[in-house]
Amino acid sequence: MQPTRDDAMSLLKEFTQSDSLIKHALAVETAMRAYAHRFREDEEKWGVVGLIHDFDYERFPTREEHVHQGVKILRERGWPEEMVEAAASHADYMEIPRDTPMKKTIFAVDELTGFISAVALVRPSKSVMDVESSSVRKKMKDKAFARAVNREDIVKGAEELGLPLEEHISFVIAAMRAVAGDLGLEGTPSA
Repeated sequence: MQPTRDDAMSLLKEFTQSDSLIKHALAVETAMRAYAHRFREDEEKWGVVGLIHDFDYERFPTREEHVHQGVKILRERGWPEEMVEAAASHADYMEIPRDTPMKKTIFAVDELTGFISAVALVRPSKSVMDVESSSVRKKMKDKAFARAVNREDIVKGAEELGLPLEEHISFVIAAMRAVAGDLGLEGTPSA
């Protein structure tokens, strides 16, 4: 049986207290669903993978534990191997071949959604509605900005999807705009 969004949210909230990590999971879910729709894939399955990809991070934040522990927990709980592998493939160090569209997409949207959120939060409006692909590209050049985000993974992700970087960034921004309120990125009204 395929786990539902409710199952994924329960798992996420069982392991994650941080509002920012939950919002990150929601952003990745949103981008995954948007790409699943674009690629005519299973939107529910892709969305669930987006929600759970980092569910273990708060309890197991080190490279030695994160994802490894998550995979173990998911398998113990009987999650489908396709979803376990896809969620785990977001981390390059797991060395899981990204040989399906779902695996390529989770890798491509993970770092990018976090970066887009960071760009939105430094805008005067604090709104993703005011973020454009060009502003994301400009901030990518500033190594001091959101330094934890791996820019090479963002570029590599677009390449693995076979999309120009500009198009990939614009697509993910549009997906995130649709749920800006849930992500805390609706911003403040301008005076």
